[in-house]
Amino acid sequence: MNALNHASNALFDLVLTPLEALGEEFALIMVSGIFGILALIVFKQISSQKGIKAAKDRIKGHMIEIRIYQNDLVLVSRAIGKVLLRNLQYVGLNFGPFIPLSIPFAFVIAQMVVRYGFIPVPVQEDFTGLMAGKGLTVKVELAEGYERQAPDLELILPDGVEATSPLVAVPAEGYVFQEIVATRSGEFDLKFVLGGTESIKQLAAGDVTPRALQPERVSSFLSAVLWPAEDTFPEDSGIARVSFVYPESDLGWLPGSGPMGVILVFLVASMAFGIAALKPLGVQI
Repeated sequence: MNALNHASNALFDLVLTPLEALGEEFALIMVSGIFGILALIVFKQISSQKGIKAAKDRIKGHMIEIRIYQNDLVLVSRAIGKVLLRNLQYVGLNFGPFIPLSIPFAFVIAQMVVRYGFIPVPVQEDFTGLMAGKGLTVKVELAEGYERQAPDLELILPDGVEATSPLVAVPAEGYVFQEIVATRSGEFDLKFVLGGTESIKQLAAGDVTPRALQPERVSSFLSAVLWPAEDTFPEDSGIARVSFVYPESDLGWLPGSGPMGVILVFLVASMAFGIAALKPLGVQI
């Protein structure tokens, strides 16, 4: 999965870099729209275009039949039943091809979220008087079978990051928590040591502009699809997930903010471009 994410990251770097010269909002809309058109082309190839057209035509025919014979209850009832059956056929013909298309959709949305959904955490130069809960809470979830080793986990903070609470372990559930703050701008590696194995979670703070930000580093294959910017934890690390909360990004003149705003823009733009391309591409949907 890491190799696939590396290739995906490189591809999106190549595509987005020139588009971002006109603004991140423009890049987000254009990539979403291009993907919508590409998905439409693939849909045309893997769907039964003749079947979809025939189902639509038959639905229209049965609707006309209802209109013509509206005073004949028996014929109208039969026509309504046929419409319902044809609608089920039509939905099935459209839904089937969307199942394989959902895989590239997940990859593209994940790339958009980690690139445009978050901003670095704020810098707290003076944190001595900071109240509990006002820092950044790092949550470590240990892998199955490692839960009892929670008290043995060590978090090594780099220069520029300070702890504002002790390390709190919950062995019964396999969780470890610590509250930290960044005291200067930069990109940092938070080091987690368990059983002699060292693992890293990246953290960005202040006015840095990393290519991608993700609030979680994970270990499972499926989770890695959603969080492609960092490699998965090795199996022998004993760590299933490290997470904290990045502030949500401001999408400028686009609606919404943060990950949900990115997903909303992606869906709307891809659908709008796709609808505009339906007739030129001759796609039945």
